[in-house]
Amino acid sequence: MAEAVRLRATRARRARSLPSLARNIGQIGVLGWQVVVPALVGLGLGRWLDHRLASGIFWTAPLLLMGVGLGCWFGWKWIGRQ
Repeated sequence: MAEAVRLRATRARRARSLPSLARNIGQIGVLGWQVVVPALVGLGLGRWLDHRLASGIFWTAPLLLMGVGLGCWFGWKWIGRQ
């Protein structure tokens, strides 16, 4: 009986130490959103400024690139903490 309990405890510890598929998929999802959200904010702000100032895509392109860069930086920092 004691051997069975020890074996079960060992298996439970090993299972907790291995990353699960759901956790990995969740981390990929969080990372994706951390890049996409700042890019969409930059795109929306750029489109709004271009519409208000009638400037074509003068603000949209640079703010989109800044949003992508900021999102990648956020993702990089988040991965470093994991």
